[in-house]
Amino acid sequence: MSNIDTRLNVSPVPPDEIFALNGAYAVDPHPQKVSLGVGVYRTDDGKPWPLPVVQKAEKALVVDDDLFRHEYTAIEGDVPFLGIARDLMFGFEGKQSEEDAKARIGSVQTVAGTGANHLGALFLAHHMKPTNVWLSNPSWANHQTIWELAGVPRKTYPYYHAATRSFDFEGMMSSLESEAQEGDVVLLHACAHNPTGLDPNKEQWVAIADLCERKKLFPFFDSAYQGFASGSVEEDAWAVRYFFNNKPDMEMCVAQSFSKNFGLYGQRVGAFHYCTNRASVSIRDVVVNNLCHLIRGEFSMGPRVGCTIVKKVLTSDELTADWHEDLKVMSSRIKAMRKALYNELVRLQTPGTWEHIIQQNGMFSYTGLTPKQVYALKDKYHIYLLKSGRASISGLSQKNVAYVAQAIDDVIRNEN
Repeated sequence: MSNIDTRLNVSPVPPDEIFALNGAYAVDPHPQKVSLGVGVYRTDDGKPWPLPVVQKAEKALVVDDDLFRHEYTAIEGDVPFLGIARDLMFGFEGKQSEEDAKARIGSVQTVAGTGANHLGALFLAHHMKPTNVWLSNPSWANHQTIWELAGVPRKTYPYYHAATRSFDFEGMMSSLESEAQEGDVVLLHACAHNPTGLDPNKEQWVAIADLCERKKLFPFFDSAYQGFASGSVEEDAWAVRYFFNNKPDMEMCVAQSFSKNFGLYGQRVGAFHYCTNRASVSIRDVVVNNLCHLIRGEFSMGPRVGCTIVKKVLTSDELTADWHEDLKVMSSRIKAMRKALYNELVRLQTPGTWEHIIQQNGMFSYTGLTPKQVYALKDKYHIYLLKSGRASISGLSQKNVAYVAQAIDDVIRNEN
């Protein structure tokens, strides 16, 4: 074989853990295998759940037979959809008039939440040039990749207190207070923190907002679970709305995803919102113009089909009401599975404490299992979760939760 002559300077990068884990699960023939890795909603039968309201919207769109349904949109995306996405995210409660509030927000459509995070990171890297971006430790693994590719140095603030399996509020505040510099970006999970499932309470969010304002830090919210986490879009947007309404002199941004709350994982529906402060409203259109410049050079415009479904649902009172019910179905099942796993572990008197499973929120649980225990679960029991111990609660069901709890009990006792 002849030598390959290349000018490329490349070396292998580690495979994405989540997708590699899902691939291993897919080819595992074991009849009792359980997937607790990938973050997608599943029914109690372990099957995908196209939201009933989405199916209604799809049927209505077929009847509409819009001749323009496959045409290009604008570079900034589907403009009516952007207004709807913005209104859903911000709500416009507070002292400002709705008109003044909307004037502060520049919005563009993105390729789901990942695209919104990437576009925001790229925009800030080019135009704000932060010294650092602060990510929670731990955080969604893709946050590291996104900001690395944007060329912004990454630092972490404490978030998870392993000994108590709780949110390390004091560690977070102390680290940012002593080390963060003016103009640094602080990435915050709006709700249902991935991977820990631990969120600040409202009093803590107020303190975080005060710190960001006082130290002149730039809050970057990642909102991937609005409505999915608690069943309430208002509750899950509380932190974003508090920052926006109560800190009008502070700029911020939000990466918004519709993958989880509409079940549109493969449709890649998202938006990026840049919020100017009240003294610089006039810059909003210039911000959008520059975001469009980045979009044009990358993907020209956001996908059309998924955002059309969202738009169809949220412009109909009847379909919006149906959507809120679907959110309650999903969030309620996740909460029920947390409780079921907790109850089984308590019944088995599994060594350790397990209250954190029901205290955490959203799709994921930081179980507290060690990498060795995680590997044992996969090798012996065909239960797949990340080596950090993060489990997707959606993969649990009434049929497998006792099996999973027994397996956890076994690997812990055998290790001891």
